[in-house]
Amino acid sequence: MTQISSERIASIEARKHELAEAMARGDLSRDEFVQLSKDYAAIEPVAAAAREVRRLRAELDVLNGLVADPTAEAELREMAAAEADDIRRRLPDAERALALKLLPRDAADERAAMLEVRAGTGGDEAALFAGDLLRMYQRFAETQGWRFELISASASEVGGYKEAIASIHGAGVFAKLKFESGVHRVQRVPVTESGGRIHTSAATVAVLPEAEDVDVQIDDKDLRIDVYRSSGPGGQSVNTTDSAVRITHLPTGLVVIQQDEKSQHKNKAKALKVLRTRLFELERERLASERAGARKSMVGSGDRSERIRTYNFPQGRVSDHRINLTLHKLEEVLEGPGLTEIVDALVAEDEAERLAGLEEA
Repeated sequence: MTQISSERIASIEARKHELAEAMARGDLSRDEFVQLSKDYAAIEPVAAAAREVRRLRAELDVLNGLVADPTAEAELREMAAAEADDIRRRLPDAERALALKLLPRDAADERAAMLEVRAGTGGDEAALFAGDLLRMYQRFAETQGWRFELISASASEVGGYKEAIASIHGAGVFAKLKFESGVHRVQRVPVTESGGRIHTSAATVAVLPEAEDVDVQIDDKDLRIDVYRSSGPGGQSVNTTDSAVRITHLPTGLVVIQQDEKSQHKNKAKALKVLRTRLFELERERLASERAGARKSMVGSGDRSERIRTYNFPQGRVSDHRINLTLHKLEEVLEGPGLTEIVDALVAEDEAERLAGLEEA
């Protein structure tokens, strides 16, 4: 564990005090007060963790001095030694908690997320599995108190989805879901399989931090917008007006199609929201690739070509291959609540990897 100096702890507590005093001034503009409030809210939990480390270290110093004092009564020295042992056991956890709070945060962690699920290899079975994954994330979002909104969906003829995009809003959405990006594999007997043979299919999941209007400026001249008549599975007409929208971003070649709404205006707004998020992610990836020695943790880079997890129905298990975690609770995971254990393990692994990086630095 990286030793956090007393000087660093003092500077954290001093910064909290400085912000509190600044907020108490009466000549602040609204914008200044809002910014100071954000800064204070960010440092307060760090300062609380620093204060606990300082308190435990100070108590340990006093107790060690008492234990080493030859003039102290034997019974008092014995009690001090026991208390010192207890603090020595608690101090590493307090120091680790502080170190975690001092780790650089992904600026996108507190953002909403755009979830994209696409059927991969496996035909109809892959589309059914993509539907299972979409429902899993929707139910998981409900357990977290998040808001889940389906943006667009291309249903398959047998059920499930060829492709679906959803927007998820709530506290720390991207921080928890960002490790879900990758290839998810399922092993089970398809309902169409008469011989009872196990098939392997796959679906791709991408989780992107949702962009805000101020993040990405899109010039109208960079867009080609086509409108056409919406159609459902198998060519079935959904609408008798040209309400479907296809937006092509000419500089990057990105294409977004939206036809779920009956209103052309609503379809255009949703398509622009998806396009803005994808452009924002492209910029994040570009900046990340430019950083020298970019870290690749055990939980993976989020590359969509990575096979990250297998859902095995015959054995009732889910295995995450990045952290060698296997849970024999497939149904609970697909129902949503069971996904919490996997998400928490991935976040913990990422934290441990980053702490190890600090020690090596």
